This record gives sequence, C-alpha cells and structure tokens, in this order.
Amino acid sequence: MRVLVTGGAGFIGSNFTRMALGGDFESITEVTVLDKLTYAGDRNNLHFAENNPRFEFIQGDICDPLVVREALEGVDAIVNFAAESHVDRSIENSTEFIRTNILGVQVLLDAALEVGIKRYLQVSTDEVYGSISEGSWTETEPLLPNSPYAASKASADLLVRAYNRTHQLNTVITRCSNNYGPNQYPEKLIPLFVSKLIKGEKVPVYGNGLNVRDWLHVDDHCRGIAIVLEKGLAGEIYNIGGGTELSNIELTKLLVEPFGKFEDFVEYVEDRKGHDLRYSVNWDKISTLGYRPLVDFQSGIANAIKWYQGIR
Repeated sequence: MRVLVTGGAGFIGSNFTRMALGGDFESITEVTVLDKLTYAGDRNNLHFAENNPRFEFIQGDICDPLVVREALEGVDAIVNFAAESHVDRSIENSTEFIRTNILGVQVLLDAALEVGIKRYLQVSTDEVYGSISEGSWTETEPLLPNSPYAASKASADLLVRAYNRTHQLNTVITRCSNNYGPNQYPEKLIPLFVSKLIKGEKVPVYGNGLNVRDWLHVDDHCRGIAIVLEKGLAGEIYNIGGGTELSNIELTKLLVEPFGKFEDFVEYVEDRKGHDLRYSVNWDKISTLGYRPLVDFQSGIANAIKWYQGIR
C-alpha cells in the first residue's frame, strides 16, 4: 500500500514515515510526503528517506487542489497529519488554523473522492472533547472544544464524518493525547522546557501547574495510527492514549531533575486563556484492534532529553 502522509516533515508525520519505511508497518510499502515546510516542518526530519526508492517528497499546501491531486497519483490511502497545532498561536490569531485545519481537510476529502482513495485517516486530538474533571472520554462523548485550535480540529472531524455518511468515503479518525519524542518543534511543553534547561534558563509554568495531561510517546502514537489505518472500521473514531497522566508541575519536576534544583529553574507565569484543566482518553476501543503503548514513560523522557542534547 502506498500512503500519502500530509505534514510528513513535521513532528509526528516524520516519525510515522520513518517507521513506515523502516518496516514497522507491514501493510505500508511506499510513502509520499506532502508538506508545505512551514516553521514546524523541516526537510531534515526526513533525512533517513532521501535515497529510498520507496519514498517521494512533494513540497506543497493541502489547501491547493492541484498540488493535492498531483500528490495522490498512485496512492491508496491518506494519513493527514498536516495541521496548525499550537494552542497559544491559535489564541493570538486563528486565521491559519481555520484555513489549514478545516479548508485543507475539505480539499483532501474532495480529492480523495475524486480519485477513489481506499482509506482516509484524519489525525485528530483529545482537545476536541474540552476538559474533563474525572474519568476518561470515550469516542462517543460530545465535542466541546475550548480553544480556536481545538475548535478547528473538531470542525475537521465533523467534516470527515459527513463525507463518510454522505459520500460513503472510507474514513477513520484518531484522537490522541499529548505526544512527546524526537523532532518535536520547541514550542510545545517538553521540547521547550528541555531546550531551556539545556541553556540553563528557567522554564515557564502556566498558572499553578495543576493542569493534567496524558502523555503518549510518538512511536506508540504512530503504531496506533497504523493499526487503525489497517484494521479500523470505516466511519469510526479511535482514541489513542499513553497511560501516563501527570500534572504540569509533576512533569516539570521530572524534566528539571537531571539539570538541578527545581526552585532554581521554574517560574510561574500568567495562565493561558481558556486553559483546559484535564484531558484523559479511554482507549479500550483501539485496544480491541491490538494496540497498547510500548514505550515506558521514564525511558521515553530520558531518551527525549538526550535527543535534544544532541545525543542520538
């Protein structure tokens, strides 16, 4: 199966491409990456694939129908990672989030219909559910996004559902918890904090630091996506979790520990607008397909720190 990986030069997309070309996913034999190469997309993230005959790279925008149609030549399935994804940026200006995350998905769906793509997988986020004080979301929970970013992703999910119901397009949606690992652009919490700690700088903790997130290693996320791509039922949604829930302050303590005393490296800053208190996904549904996280959080974090220190 040849797969079009949109946003494949970004954090998660590049790791998915690495694993696909490395033979981790038996059903994927060839990969075409389509990426606009904005600030978070880096061609260097795909260095491992440059001379691989089973790989093709196309620089382009998922909002451009002509580029998308060209990229779909010979492709069997689409995995859409392409998205504006930083909450703080969406609060400052949501225009690009609406354009890429909604209009771009519409272009991909129309092209998939036109050429008869066998499967379309939309990579979404647990943030579409809003905030949950206790328990965990199942895939049937209502969408209650609280940031412009989350609202744009929820809108895309609804559009994907509509194309499945209206046009019988073979679609699946995955919703993941917070990812970490190599190649992540240093605007997200873990790479930002580690980059600052390496430089001896203090890390900014929002509010009281009690916001809780579930952490998922990028390799486990990619494995979950590949499982859903191959085995997921058309029209269904699958949560992908990591099984490690931590408050931001608990995570910060783990990150600071290798560098020195907590109080020397942490400063509390004004909380983010509309900051969701807690995310937690129930991933029983995808476990029936054979998914379970394999990367131990402690070793995953240790390896991520080494990666940002330049130790490969």
